[in-house]
Order: sequence, then C-alpha cells, then structure tokens
Amino acid sequence: MKTAELILHNASIATLDPLLPEVSAVAIAEGRILETGDEQTILQRAGATTQIIDLKGHTVIPGLNDSHIHVIRGGLNYNMELRWDGVPSLAIALRMLKEQALATPAPQWVRVVGGWTEFQFAERRMPTLDEINAASPDTPVFVLHLYDRALVNRAGLHAMGYTKETPDPPGGLIERDRHGNPTGLLIAKPNALILYSSLAKGPKLGFDDQVNSTRHFMRELNRLGLTSAIDAGGGFQNYPDDYRVIEHLVEQNQLTLRIAYNLFTQRPKEEYDDFAGWTGIVTPGQGNDIYKMNGAGEMLVFSAADFEDFLEPRPELQPVLEAELQKVIRLLVTNRWPFRLHATYDESISRFLDVFEEIDRELPFNGLRWFFDHAETISEQSMERVHTLGGGIAIQDRMAFQGEYFVNRYGASAAQRTPPIARMLNLGIPVGAGTDATRVSSYNPWVSLYWLVSGKTVGGLTLYDEKNRLDRNMALRLYTEGSAWFSGDDNKKGRIIPGELADLAVLSADYFTVPEDEIKGIESVLTIMDGKIVHGSAEFAGLAPPLPPVSPNWAPTGVYGGAYRYTHAVAGVSVSRSRSCGNPLHQHTHTVVGKGGSWGIGCTCFAF
Repeated sequence: MKTAELILHNASIATLDPLLPEVSAVAIAEGRILETGDEQTILQRAGATTQIIDLKGHTVIPGLNDSHIHVIRGGLNYNMELRWDGVPSLAIALRMLKEQALATPAPQWVRVVGGWTEFQFAERRMPTLDEINAASPDTPVFVLHLYDRALVNRAGLHAMGYTKETPDPPGGLIERDRHGNPTGLLIAKPNALILYSSLAKGPKLGFDDQVNSTRHFMRELNRLGLTSAIDAGGGFQNYPDDYRVIEHLVEQNQLTLRIAYNLFTQRPKEEYDDFAGWTGIVTPGQGNDIYKMNGAGEMLVFSAADFEDFLEPRPELQPVLEAELQKVIRLLVTNRWPFRLHATYDESISRFLDVFEEIDRELPFNGLRWFFDHAETISEQSMERVHTLGGGIAIQDRMAFQGEYFVNRYGASAAQRTPPIARMLNLGIPVGAGTDATRVSSYNPWVSLYWLVSGKTVGGLTLYDEKNRLDRNMALRLYTEGSAWFSGDDNKKGRIIPGELADLAVLSADYFTVPEDEIKGIESVLTIMDGKIVHGSAEFAGLAPPLPPVSPNWAPTGVYGGAYRYTHAVAGVSVSRSRSCGNPLHQHTHTVVGKGGSWGIGCTCFAF
C-alpha cells in the first residue's frame, strides 16, 4: 500500500465524484489524490513522515479555478493598488484613499482599479471629484469605475499631462469645464482605451517589487480558495516582455497558483503578425501542469471588440471585422491553436460564428478547443451554433457589478438571461465560471458564486428568476471541473478523486448550508495546491509557508491587503498604522492591522 505524504481527516469533503460525493478523509501523494474515504481507511495510508491534519469538521471543496482572470497583469500591479472590493461604505473608501495618499511617495500614484461598484456602498453613489481632490490634493489619484469612466484628481491630471490643449483620444472623452479645462472625469465613449491608456502613464514597480507583488497576489487568491486560473492576456500585457516576472517565479518554483495563459494581440491592424510571430516561438500546452501556454485570445482582432459599457449603446462593429477575423482564425486553426474571443452581444456573436463556420467547412476545427468569453446576450440560435461547432462559453460575474446599468438600458426582462447559463448547460455546452478581474469585477470567487446562486448583483438587485439560477453544487462545478475544460484539463483537476491533481480548499464556513448572503464572506482557512500547503489562516495559520514582507514599503497591500473584510486585532498580528475611526463622536483611535492579505479595525463602530 502506497504511503501518503499528506492526510486530511475529520472533515466534510465534497469530492464532486458522483460515485462518492462526500467523504471524511483524503490521502495525497506526489501532487495527486491518492485515496478518499472514511478516516479509518485513509489513516492506514500514514507512514513515519506523513503529515496528518485534523480539519476539525470544516467543509472541503476542490480548489477553485477562475476560467477568465487577468492574473499575470494583476500580479504586476497588485501592490500598487488600493482595493475597494467589498468596502461597504463610501466614507470608508474615501478614508482609505486619504490615508494612502499620505503614505504614497512622489512620483507614485494612488490607484483604485476595479473590483467595486457604487451599489455596494451604503451611500449608493460614486465619489465626486471634489471628494477625491479633498482626500488627495497633492498625490496623483486614478479611480477606475467599471468600463465606463475614471476619476482623476488635479495632481493626477498634471502627472498625465492632460491640459486644455489635450485633444480627446479616439473612442474617449475628456470632460471639461466651461473654460475648456479637464475636470478629471475620463469617459469611455464607446470603448475603454482612454481609461487603460491613461492608467498606463503611471509609474511601474521595479522588477523585484513586481515579483513580490505577484507572490502576494497569488497568496491573496489562495486565501479565497483559488488554486488555478486561466489568464486571458490583456491590453498593455506584451508577450514575452511582461511575462518575465511570472516566468521567473516558475523558475524559482514559487507559483502557488496553476496558470494557463492566453496570448492577447497588442497591435491594431497587425494582429495577424502578432500571432504569426508567436506561433514560431511557443506552442499550446508548452509548459507543465502548473504553468503552461493555453492558446490565443481573448483579443484576436481589434475590429471584433464589442466593449460592454452598459451606460453606452451597443457598439456597431466595423465592416472589416469578418475579413480581419477570418485571416487570424485560419492561422490559428492551421496551427491547431486553441482560441478564446471576447464577445458580449449576440449581434457580435452571430457575426463571429459566421466566420468560424465558413472556415470550419474548408479547414475543419475537428475538436479544436475554442470558446467565447462573457456572452451576456447570446441567443438560443447562437448557443446551438456554438454547440454544433464544439465550442464552450466562459461566463463571468460582470452583471453582478453592472446589472443595474443593464436593467436601466434594456429592462428587467432582458436582464433575466444575461447570460443564459442554465440553457447553455441544458444544451451540453462546456461552461466555466470566473470573474474577469481585476479591472472591473472583483477577483473574489465567492462574490461570483453568490451571483450564480442568488441571481443578485452586489448591490442586492435580483436579476434572475429560478430558471436561470444555479444550485450550489452546480455553481461549484462550474468553478472547478467546468473551468478545467477551458485549459484542456478536464478529467485531470476539479474534483477530489484518486489520480486527479491534489488541489483543495478548506472553507471558513459550510458553503452548502450558510445563508445565501453569507456566501460572499467565505474564504479558505487552508489551501492546498499540487499537494502542498500554499495558504493557512485561523487555526491553520501556523501551517502557512512564509511570504516576504510587502514591497515597496508604502504599498497599500501592506496595510489593507486585498479584498476588504473585517477582523479584530489578535496576538501575533502585525501592526501597521493607527488612525481615527472617523466618527466625530468617538474620541479615540484604532489600530489598523494586517496579516496574510487581510486587514481590519478592532472597533464595533465599523461593523455596518
């Protein structure tokens, strides 16, 4: 009998194995599940060097897998970003902004980049430019709101070089006062290029700090139970230059997250040349089970980009779309490159499918893995065409952040099928779940699982009736074995079954029984990737491998961590700063504490 390297027992383990759906113990060896079953059986696998962990009744699930996240780009920037993910009050968000502005040295900026919506705030509104300027009169501030706008303070406008003479860029609008001077509001009309190109003007971290930032971002994802991610590339993420950090971590064996990456074209009108060049230097599947190349996309040609700013009308795609897309798809199919394509509206999807079907008739896809991302308004006919052509659909919780805007423009009835996930599953289309983090949605997978189960936005608006909501088991399947298909890893990971990869998350609460609204607050207290512990907290904190201190020393991550949550000061938690709670009736200060990617304030006056 083979000896286990690690045994977890005294747990409620959801295996997602239909033959043995729940067990109390699991044995792990050589990065794979060795055996599952009852404690008496599994403990027989113990040897002299086996690590045995009593999970004290916690719920265990397969490690979560985000099928669409910009994790490589997110890692390069994580330590520079002040995250408002889950912050319950605009007042708290602005206090965070003010404190970070005081701590941020010139010429660095304070960046709030995605993961929030005004509907999460108790005030139910966005910050004003006056409030942002008051919070930070001297340090540049850039606050990104979804895909539609950015709020920049006066110091930020100066740092960007935006003046009365600066022309509006194509596809964007610089709001101006009656004298023609920029106010600080940058508006995407109709696309987000103005937002991302403006953000790109800010200083970057040095290589060593980017390495540190990426490690801390991966650990933050591990804290939330993620063990795998499919990176969708992204604007201003050039291959191979912007992959040096992640590949350095691969070489140092410091990845705590499995990453399959897609290559995203960067040059309008030269997309074919990008992919033709890449086919000569890298091939799909190159790498290993922890880090590998996954194919092309999510941007294949810029003329096919149907930006999903629901504050604006649906964009009309250019007539050149078909010719440009066909050229790239032919190249990819010829070289047997899997591909993904950003697609929001059915009007775009139907045109894309016309191109795919024409190529398939002459150059058969023949099982080539391809899929659409997003597909919020995909029609019944288009879904049937996707199924016939062997494609999949990666869905994300963007509607949890933009649902109110969609309803306002298109109506509540139209919003009930955005996207029509239940119907996709009924048709047998492969479906994987994710977030599209970090610049719009939060990277927190539990917000996405809450959206899938409840059908509600983060602001509490009900979008879907029972027909388009998922039960908790199915939602979890989309975030585990469902997402595995999108990197060609089906039957390899996503379940706790002997022979599959040993990726697990031990939860802070029972996902299957907690009240629906509490799903958003779940995290992992022990995360295992490749059979190794990559995160531990609460009673398992002592098992966590150490991380280097956050760098640079002014980084917001070192104080606030990532996704917001409330904690209380406990022994062994590192002290960062002290500050007033902000309530004029409370003449005292509270210590802001942080450890392991979390932060909190030991004061009940913050418990909204």
